Amino acid sequence: MALKFEISNTAESGGRRGVLTLPHGAVQTPVFMPVGTAASVKTVEQGVLERIGPPQSDGQPRGAEIILANTYHLYLRPGHELIARMGGVHRFMSWQRPMLTDSGGFQVFSLSSLRKVTPDGVEFRSHLDGSKHFFSPEHSMDVQIALGADIAMVFDECVETPASWERTKESMSLTHAWAQRSKDHFEANRHKVPWHEEFGGATQNLFGIVQGGMYVDLRKESAEHLVEMDLPGYAIGGLAVGEPREVTREMIARTLEWLPQDKPRYVMGVGYPDEIEEYAKMGVDMMDCVLPTRAGRHGLLFTRAEDGSVVRMNIKRKEYAEDQGPIDAACGCMVCARYTRAYLRHLFVAGEPLGLTLNSIHNLHFYLATMDRVRAELAK
Repeated sequence: MALKFEISNTAESGGRRGVLTLPHGAVQTPVFMPVGTAASVKTVEQGVLERIGPPQSDGQPRGAEIILANTYHLYLRPGHELIARMGGVHRFMSWQRPMLTDSGGFQVFSLSSLRKVTPDGVEFRSHLDGSKHFFSPEHSMDVQIALGADIAMVFDECVETPASWERTKESMSLTHAWAQRSKDHFEANRHKVPWHEEFGGATQNLFGIVQGGMYVDLRKESAEHLVEMDLPGYAIGGLAVGEPREVTREMIARTLEWLPQDKPRYVMGVGYPDEIEEYAKMGVDMMDCVLPTRAGRHGLLFTRAEDGSVVRMNIKRKEYAEDQGPIDAACGCMVCARYTRAYLRHLFVAGEPLGLTLNSIHNLHFYLATMDRVRAELAK
């Protein structure tokens, strides 16, 4: 089987404790997935990613069990055909745990001044050199099949915020048409990769993406339409794009009502540590965000207060110049076990790349530890 999802417990809040089994391994859910945009989680080496996180029953950290790569960026550089010749993205980046690739839709959406959307697909100019490209649902599938991640995503359009109901409805209808085209092309071509037989023919899975902007009726319509396509899993897209947090929460809560209970549910592109904890307890199984490493590269570190609330620490502040304490005395990460706030501040102020790496490792550990604790609570 290409995918197996087993739920062991469901809490009154709706949160689920489960295991998602994919061709490259098992993933404990709910899970936070670090983002490796260009087949690299920025500043953090793959072997370190496998060792981040709190110790398990055997004393060893679970590490990041699944990460993301970005279809748009890998298509532009080094090119999906090159990666296919190298044996797929797992071999190319030496990562043998599960992976997910997005469709490229959100990245194309973000190029608002460089793109033109038609029913056939999206014409856009590269942010690297201005060269012209075209992404259709079929081309997105071809790129993702070539990359070979365990989970691929249908090609979708993400509507801007704010957007009128009429504009959102039009965009959602386009997403639905593209989802069907994505599925048809994926099913017809998913076996045309040289490493397909390595996993008994079960190498990839295609997830749908629910759109509908900030309108509950459209979210319902989108979810019901995609559920009829009977895909292995479903994502909730088009959120965390500028709307208030309470609106994000409402859209997630309402959309979860219409998604299958027995399939993985994924919210794309969220969020801060307290947000991913909240959404996991609502019933979201998978989340991703660039925030842990992006914040780390800007000197923002996550810690917890005595009451358990999340605290954001700006390590650039002068008050840490002679602080001999760790980032967080209660944290068990490899950074807090060895380095002081004073040293981390020095690295950042001096422009030393090591500082960006250490900050990112700590933040990733913080996110993975948060999910580890949530899973333990949901298992009770």
